[in-house]
Formats: sequence, structure tokens, C-alpha cells
Amino acid sequence: MKILVVEDNTKVAQGLQRALQEDGHWADTLEDGRAAIELSKTVEYDVIILDWMLPETDGISICRALRDRGVSTPIMILTSRVDVSERIMGLDAGADDYLTKPFDLRELLARVRALGRRGITSKSIVKVGPLALDRLERHATINGRPVDLTPREFELLTYLAKQSGRVVPRQELLQQVWETHVESCSNVVDAHVKKVREKLGEFACLVETVRGVGYCMGSSQAAA
Repeated sequence: MKILVVEDNTKVAQGLQRALQEDGHWADTLEDGRAAIELSKTVEYDVIILDWMLPETDGISICRALRDRGVSTPIMILTSRVDVSERIMGLDAGADDYLTKPFDLRELLARVRALGRRGITSKSIVKVGPLALDRLERHATINGRPVDLTPREFELLTYLAKQSGRVVPRQELLQQVWETHVESCSNVVDAHVKKVREKLGEFACLVETVRGVGYCMGSSQAAA
């Protein structure tokens, strides 16, 4: 799963990121809640872990703002507050789960997995022709045969598959998969597409190049 950790304590944020990655997830970190709101406009996450105490704007306000913007991603709030009324406040703000500090890391990981299943079970498998991408288990198959992808390659292929039939510009891929707007990095997209095609073997044609624009999956030609 792709997870966003919003935590201003660098040590805690890095520890969570490392633990989530070791558990098989893709994890990004932010220190500023407002930046999380902006990022939610362009990047789709499976779970957001949101600390209550953040600089400038608290996590509860950020949670409400995300829900007001229509973000349905499962949200877990982390806090040292133990009062029941405050826990209710967090849930009423739109949070799906609430974990008090200090917490057992194993419990946090289990709760994250549960939230992820709740959020993406219905849309876990993305298919284009013989290609199947399991977003929950994070593995790909071609006609049932496993395809060994790096986390970035999996994100790239999944995004293209979810946009099946539409030409996706390189700049959009940079923004959604690499979370950057630097156009000079567009050759990074091309290099990753080349690697992905090599791994798809005889089905490399599933990822089509649209010259001067970007890439497309799921056209009538690619699916044939």
C-alpha cells in the first residue's frame, strides 16, 4: 500500500517510515499538515497516518479539511491524548482509527493493514488484458505468472493501469508516481517504462508510447 505519514517529530516519522517499508509498504513523510492537504489533490494514498499535534494547524483540523475536500482515504490519528472526549472528537472529525502514544509498533502496523483492506479491498485488483496488479498484496502477474517489479515500477504500472485507455502525460506520471514537477526528470519515466517493458516480455506492448506526450495502457491495440 501507499501510505502518507504526517508527523513533525523527525525521529518518529523516520521510524514509522522504516517500519512501514519493512512491512512491504510505500511510505512518504511530511511535517506540515497543510502540505498534506495540497498533496492529497494530486497523489492518491491508501492510508494516511496523521499526528494530532502539528505546527500551525492541528491534526484534527487537517482531518476535517481532507474530508471536506472529498478525500475518502482511511485516516489514523496518533496522539498522546487519552481522554475519551478527545478520542470522540478525532473520530467525529472524520478519522477512521485512533492510536495513543506510546504505541506498540506491531499494533500500528496491524491497524494500518486493516485500514488498507477496508479502503481498497473492493478495488484491490487492477486488470489490463493478461496483466493483473494486486494493490493490497503489491504483486503483479501476467496470465498468472509473477512479474518481479520494484516498488516504483509497481506504482508506475498501477497508475497507468488505473488510467486504462487514457494517454497519461509524462508530467502527470512525475507528479503522481515520483511526486515531483521537475520536467528535466522526464527521462526517469522513460527509463522506468523501458525496465517495465523488459519485465513484461512478450506483453511489453501493453504499455504504449504516445510520441511527444506520454504513455497509455488498455487501448484496443495493446489489449489485443
